[in-house]
Amino acid sequence: MKTQFTLCSWLLICLCCAFSINGCGGGDGGDDEETEEFSVELVSVSPAPGSTLEPDATILLTFDSTPTGVNVNVGQATVAGDTVTISGPFRTGNLNLVVTWDDGRQPFTYTVDVETPEGMVLIRAGQFQMGSNDDEAGNDEQPVHTVHIDAFFMDEHEVTNLEYKEFILENPRWQKSRIDKRFHNGNYLSRWSGNNYPSGKANHPVTHVSWYAAMAYAEWAGKRLPTEAEWEYAARGGVAGKKYPSGKNTISTRDANYNRHVGDTTAVGRYAANGYDLYDMAGNVWEWCLDEYDADFYFVSRDSRNPISGARTIQWILDNFTSIPTNSSRVLRGGSWLRRAGLACRRSRGCADGHVRPLRFPLREGCYALNLNSLTPSDRFTDQTDMK
Repeated sequence: MKTQFTLCSWLLICLCCAFSINGCGGGDGGDDEETEEFSVELVSVSPAPGSTLEPDATILLTFDSTPTGVNVNVGQATVAGDTVTISGPFRTGNLNLVVTWDDGRQPFTYTVDVETPEGMVLIRAGQFQMGSNDDEAGNDEQPVHTVHIDAFFMDEHEVTNLEYKEFILENPRWQKSRIDKRFHNGNYLSRWSGNNYPSGKANHPVTHVSWYAAMAYAEWAGKRLPTEAEWEYAARGGVAGKKYPSGKNTISTRDANYNRHVGDTTAVGRYAANGYDLYDMAGNVWEWCLDEYDADFYFVSRDSRNPISGARTIQWILDNFTSIPTNSSRVLRGGSWLRRAGLACRRSRGCADGHVRPLRFPLREGCYALNLNSLTPSDRFTDQTDMK
């Protein structure tokens, strides 16, 4: 009897245990465990907000887990694990960056600036009214139209004889006695004796340099010639509605070298700079531009960004300039010491075959253009001769 009672007790205990294991929490196996949701949080950002960045800088954001649905209002975002890389290029000036992801939104503010190369000036991005409608304006200077220009660097002054001599000594193929006949018209460096510039003219702008030689110099210097739109934008010095780079509607011999008042070129920087700290943007010597000359260019470049005349891109011209036919007319700007005031102002347009005269790179030596998100220098080349 006792044994039977004990067995029954064990059966009851086992049944209770089985019920506890299989039956507690609901007869069909119990409720599913709830999944705890976590939001992805931003942990750090580098460089720190408020910093100054280069245009081609990258910004790194670190999260506590992999963020999803990442978007930025400026630049491009790449997600790799818990890190988001935001790359430019970014326009110079204030950068108001907003980053959003599925779990959050965060704004950041930076300043985008660039280190200005020695001897150059940063011309910041903007828009201006290109052309002129005054009584002295030619048909090819009309109509006045809005043009948008990305930031670029420009030389403070034209390329000097001393600077050009360094180039030809390192590049013998462009010396007076060796230059290919295709790239000049017989007047190349006509005032030089061999590889020596005229005595006392070291700091005068180099003259009698063809467009091809100017392009070669700019390439050697790590720069390029400016487009005509870049040149005019820079020449205006940030002043709207004025006729001359001085920011006035009149010009005198105190402002520039023109109309044979001096009788020759003058040393660079002799006259006051314009509003962008650029010297001799009017008079002294004509300056080559990158563009092919087109009398109707001002009609087709209206309300455009970084326009350039001709069917080719800037990069194509830089890569193939020696293949461009010598009868291709290239743009000249700025006037010379020989010309009257109307042709020594910033707006006056001219043209010449590429193997003919002037040399002046904006950088004046060249100029750096922030087009295509990179800084490209541009040289300023000059010429003392008058246009025929």
